[in-house]
Amino acid sequence: MSQQISNFNICKLTSDIDVSNFDCGDEDLNNFIKNDALDYQKAHIANTYVVISEGKLVAYFSLLNDKISSRDVTKAEWRKLKKKFAHSKHRSNYPTIKIGRFAVEKNNSSKGLGSYIMDYLKLQILTKEAISAFRFITVDAYLSAIDFYKKNGFIGLLSEKENDYTRTMYFDILSL
Repeated sequence: MSQQISNFNICKLTSDIDVSNFDCGDEDLNNFIKNDALDYQKAHIANTYVVISEGKLVAYFSLLNDKISSRDVTKAEWRKLKKKFAHSKHRSNYPTIKIGRFAVEKNNSSKGLGSYIMDYLKLQILTKEAISAFRFITVDAYLSAIDFYKKNGFIGLLSEKENDYTRTMYFDILSL
């Protein structure tokens, strides 16, 4: 997924990309790109892609496999999801691609870059030939990022907050 968009280059993280000065204002996200992202790739847990502008890391996102399961949501929420499929296609879970991490450098936040990258990501996921199939994109959104994901078409999977830090949300890729 290495590609030039506008004046940004998006490519898979490698050890020769300098991530040491990245600061999105969130220590967990900063620590992930600086200390864990390459190890996650080596262990085949998640792939991280970086957004470079003028030689500087301005954003990154990590992708991995996931699922939405009937055991993880209320019956009412599960009925809403199942309505998207013909009765013969009802299952106890549906495959997803998960955004494990998504961060924009704090000097570039609130400029629309995050939504720009999200649109790019959705389009790439939809149009590129994948080795496996999926229907949804999921994210465990930090509570402070819920409005961002809502603005980008994500829907809360549960009606109420699951924990004090995140809320699981999903995007139906066929809505594009």
